[in-house]
Amino acid sequence: MSVFTYHLVKTDYFSALRILFSSPKSRNIPGLIHAEIMTVMTLGSPIFSPSRMLIRQIAVFAQWEDESDIENFLAKDNLGKILSKGWHTRLTFMRKWGKFNKFEIPDETAEFENPNSPVVAVTIARMKFLEIPRFIHWGRPVEKLVRDHPATTLSLASIKFPNTVSTFSIWKNQKEMTDMVHGHSKVPKPKRHTNAMKERDRKDFHFEFTTLRFKPISEFGEWNGQRNLIPSLKTN
Repeated sequence: MSVFTYHLVKTDYFSALRILFSSPKSRNIPGLIHAEIMTVMTLGSPIFSPSRMLIRQIAVFAQWEDESDIENFLAKDNLGKILSKGWHTRLTFMRKWGKFNKFEIPDETAEFENPNSPVVAVTIARMKFLEIPRFIHWGRPVEKLVRDHPATTLSLASIKFPNTVSTFSIWKNQKEMTDMVHGHSKVPKPKRHTNAMKERDRKDFHFEFTTLRFKPISEFGEWNGQRNLIPSLKTN
């Protein structure tokens, strides 16, 4: 079974721009199935705000044939060497909703053996340009819901111009995450996510969209001075 990774790294402006404009090609990196390289954004921040787009911060979501390919990439590839200085987690696929091209996402689903184990959620979409204002209107309340939720240990958004958007969040357990999805969380305005999903069903914001759920299997490095961001996993 393939392995997914999610990487976060801070670098200088020149390096960040070079990385964003020279996305890795799977044919040039052994074992890489597909990767999306994006600029990190702060969930829920005002649209015209310095914290909305953090140019020096890079997020990479990738799928690999095997963990040994990840090791080789981080040790030998120029981009991999930069990413190795940041933080990343390795992930086992559990289930999906929707579809996103280029990633080879299985149709089969798996169940968590332990309902209290941590969960990583990734969403990624290609936006319809004319729907972006409407998406922002409905999406920012959801961003704030996830950002401020007591059951997340890390949550952020990312973007790749012109129209790829993504979110990443680590949840303490599956129940807390599904309660948020279905509007059952004990937080203010808990139905922000369900309301946005109803609006998406009424008129889609995206050309393609998927929500992916993963079991984290390992964690490496640090982000914003913090380690052990995933409960019950030790940082390597």
